[in-house]
Amino acid sequence: MIPVTRPFLPPRAEYEALLDGIWDRVWLTNNGPLVHQFQAQVAQRLGLVQPLYVASGTMALQLAMKALGLEGDVVTTPFSYVATTSALVWEGCTPVFADIERDTFTVDPAAVDAAITHRTSGIVATHVFGTACDIDALDAIGRARGIPVLYDAAHSFATTYRGCSVLSYGDASACSLHATKVFHTVEGGLLVTRDESARDAAERMRNFGHVDYTTFDGVGINAKASELHAAMGLCNLGHLDELLARRRAIHDRYHAGLADLIADGRVVPQAGRAEAVPNHSYVPLLFEDAERRQHVHDALVARDIHPRQYFSPGLHELNYVGPPQNLPVVEDVAARILCLPTYHDMTDQQVDEVVSVIVDAHQGPL
Repeated sequence: MIPVTRPFLPPRAEYEALLDGIWDRVWLTNNGPLVHQFQAQVAQRLGLVQPLYVASGTMALQLAMKALGLEGDVVTTPFSYVATTSALVWEGCTPVFADIERDTFTVDPAAVDAAITHRTSGIVATHVFGTACDIDALDAIGRARGIPVLYDAAHSFATTYRGCSVLSYGDASACSLHATKVFHTVEGGLLVTRDESARDAAERMRNFGHVDYTTFDGVGINAKASELHAAMGLCNLGHLDELLARRRAIHDRYHAGLADLIADGRVVPQAGRAEAVPNHSYVPLLFEDAERRQHVHDALVARDIHPRQYFSPGLHELNYVGPPQNLPVVEDVAARILCLPTYHDMTDQQVDEVVSVIVDAHQGPL
């Protein structure tokens, strides 16, 4: 079987070496030394100021929403994983969807600006498949409108924009470190804020609102990460460069193998930005129409190859977000997109097999 993705695991001896210290200290959670060491190494590796390591990417989003004071209407993207929207609804906000750019699949700044009203408290935008949003435009809108911008960077560990981590932009950014991501800690997330007071508030909220053992400041929740998860992150950081290089090589091999279909416009890859370097979390392709997408999907599955129709349907069709909106670009993209398998130990031969099935599925009419 060729799955859409597979988690990377470091050499077992590397992980077990860190377990010895955990056993010696008998310190499993509650902001242990490995959590602090992991935060410091991530900060150094990505050039960040005080990233906060939490239990999941979704918790990072929800803590950011609380820390930024989001309430009422929040303009967001309909083309993302469900957590982008469910976190807003869970925090009592109302998602207002703006359409996306046809080439990058990220939210369209012009549509965001048009959707803002006096009831809007913020913007939540997703860097899609490890490809950055138009950060310059979105940050400018936030400043002009006087509202915070939160980036859902779930897919985007090690993605850069103008030479800096995408996590360093906006009023806050949230990243997922789930096992399916390019870089993971099994479960986990990162929260990065521009404002130190927001970071301090999120840190308190992460641990039930504790200031000290007997004093609480505000409503909190349990969003702490364990020493066992931090140990996995510390091990995997040492392999990050090789993981990124392999993802890029797989991405490039797919595009080379599909070059004729791409040149004919029968297969359209996601566009990037000149200012950004993606981490190639996924290999998304747009097909001519929904019927061809389904034909290719079924042909791959018949060979025990398992792509995913991310993100279809759009989040504006969820049954808890109010009446459906007319968003023609996201509806078109969602009907035609397919993400191909990509993971660290996928072989060149497996990539070529996927390419061969796609090419064969384009022979003749449906």
